[in-house]
Formats: sequence, structure tokens, C-alpha cells
Amino acid sequence: MSSATPIRTETDWRAVLAAVLCGVAVAMNVGKVPIALPQLRAEFGLSLVAAGWVSSMISTLAMTTAVLFGVLGDRVGALQMCFTGLGVGILGGLGGLFAGNELALLISRFAEGAGVVAVAVSAPALLSSASAPTDRHFALGIWSAYLPAGVGVAMLLAPAVMPFGGWRGIWVLTLAVLLMAVLAIYRSRPAYRLPRTAGAEPHPFAAAKVALAQLKPWLLAFAMGSWTIQHYALIIWLPTFLQEQRNLSPLAVSLLSCLMVLANVPGNLLGGGLLQRNFRRGTLIAFASLVTGLSGAGIFLDVFPDLTRYVLCLLLSFTGGLIPASVLSATAKLARTPKQIGTLQGLFIQVGNVGSFVSPPLIAMLVAASGLWRDALIVTGSAALLGVILGLLLSRLER
Repeated sequence: MSSATPIRTETDWRAVLAAVLCGVAVAMNVGKVPIALPQLRAEFGLSLVAAGWVSSMISTLAMTTAVLFGVLGDRVGALQMCFTGLGVGILGGLGGLFAGNELALLISRFAEGAGVVAVAVSAPALLSSASAPTDRHFALGIWSAYLPAGVGVAMLLAPAVMPFGGWRGIWVLTLAVLLMAVLAIYRSRPAYRLPRTAGAEPHPFAAAKVALAQLKPWLLAFAMGSWTIQHYALIIWLPTFLQEQRNLSPLAVSLLSCLMVLANVPGNLLGGGLLQRNFRRGTLIAFASLVTGLSGAGIFLDVFPDLTRYVLCLLLSFTGGLIPASVLSATAKLARTPKQIGTLQGLFIQVGNVGSFVSPPLIAMLVAASGLWRDALIVTGSAALLGVILGLLLSRLER
């Protein structure tokens, strides 16, 4: 991607971590709602439908608009897009903090969702520009952990903050992290300057068309979707199982679920390190999908004791981290100009969120029909098999 990023002799790690902080900050807006939803429903009198929109607004926006956000980011510039996303996220958080009714709360979540998508498609370009070519895969592997890290941090800190301010306490905490992210990228902005490519710069829509005409990005995007289907199935099952079938306290459920989500972070970092050592993306995706598929079978078939099943949850989350690391770092190879980075990230995010959107209702429909959680394996097993096939195809193309 020599034309898409500056040639640097060393990585500005402060700037890299500042860009990652932006992702973690907006991801906290995703993770803060599930744990605060009971209080939100009580205060605003939310119906089940309204509560569902509050919870799923961000993923719905990402599923429908991420590519458009990516193209827009390629047009206006990654740094400006990232600043805008953080600003919109802050406005959304403030709107939610002072919301007086259901409509105001929903509008605030819409703004937060727009901020999440804007940062998610633009921050990788900033991170790439601050990285030396030898470090870029690992740096993008760090970036791929932004979502589980932000969601996990919000879930971890919410029980400590909410006793003092209720659901507004976690809103204030998230706003503070967003402001820290703004300050961090403002201080690092000299490291994010992208050089102009030689010759005429293509129009973003033309560059996007060229980027999306490639086969590899689509294979990678569907691999991302196959992973999110499995991960969200686990996110749905574990808290329900611990609370309804094992009668654990809300605090214990929150901590065990949070640990499971956070287990994904070192998997992302490992994926970045392996890519740095020239492991093929397709190989990593196929291997990870095989392990997550087998782990899912052990979890949902109910043949192992609880401790073993929980260890398999951790294994599934950890090993699955290889997949987003392999996918989201692919712009280092696939983007030929700065006008393609946001588009490709948008594609990966959009298809990934399709997976997270379809997984819950599919699993709910199967489990409700039979009353058995093992039927969730039909969804997760199919997704894992698809991931293996896509990984093998990608590996063949890489060879």
C-alpha cells in the first residue's frame, strides 16, 4: 500500500495508540447500554420495541451505512472524519445524559451510532499513516481489538460507577473517555498527515468502485460476518445461561460475561503479531473458524460440566480474535490509495454487523421452537463452516 500511506522509518506508537483510543471510546457507547437497559426502561417507560431500538441502534446504522460512511471519510479526509465522529458521539452522549423522554433518548443513540461508524471507518487510516511498514500489520491488529476492548471496559466499569449515578454514571464516564480521545488525536495530528499520491487523485467514488470490484475484500467481509454470528450467539447465551439456569448474581454474571468479551482482545493482538510474521490471513481465518466451531459444539451440546463450557467460551472468544485481526488489517494490502481505506473498512464493518444483526433472531427462533439451546449450534456451526471455507479460499488466493 505504498501509495496509500507515507513511508516511515519508525512507528509513532503514541499516535497509533491515540487512534486506537478513539475506537475504544466509541465502542464504550456500544457496551454501556445492555447493562443500563433495565434502569433506562424503568425511567423512560420503554416498551420492548423501544428498548430494542435503544440497544440495536448502533449495529443497525453500521449494518446499513458503513460503506457510505467509508466513502464519505475517504472524500473529506480521515482525520476530519474521525474528529467529526468523536464530536457527534459526544453530542449524542450529552443528549442522552439530559434526555427527558423516549424520543430524545432514541435520537441521542442515533447520534452515538453515527459517531461509532465514522470513527470505525476513519481511524484505521490514521493508524496506518503513523506506522512504519514493518509494524503496520501489528498496529492494525491492535486496532482490531477496539470493539471488544471498549465493550469490555464499559461492562467492567459499569457496576462500579452506576451505584453512584445510575445509568447516567456510565454515560459520564464514556463522555470523559471520548474527550480524552479528542485530545489524544489532536496532539498526534502531525503524525497523521498523508502524502498526495503521484498523478491525479481519483474521485472517492471511483476509488471505492475499484476497491469493491476486488474479490478478496468480499471474502474477508463475509469471514467477518461468519465470526460475528458466532460471537454474538455466545454473548446472548452466556448471560442468559448464568442468570436463568445457574441463578448467579447480576454482578457475577456481568463479570463472567465481561471476561469472556475481553478474552477476544489478546486474540486480536496475537493475530496482529502472526500477520507481522507473514502468516497468511486465510490460514488464520480457517484455523480460527475451525476452533470456534468445535468450541461452540462443546458449549451448546451440554455434554461438559459448567467449568469446561466456560473455558470453551473463553477459548472461542480468544481464538476468534484472529479473524477481525486478519480482516481489519487487510487494508494494508488491499488499499492502493488513501481514497480506498475507509471504503474497505466500511465494507468489513457493514457485513460484520449484518452477522451480529441476524444472529440473535435466528437463534431465538430456533431455541424458542425447541426449548433447547443446543439448536443454536445450527447457526454457529454453519457460520464456522462458512468461515473455514472462506479462509481456505483466501489462502489459495494468497498463494
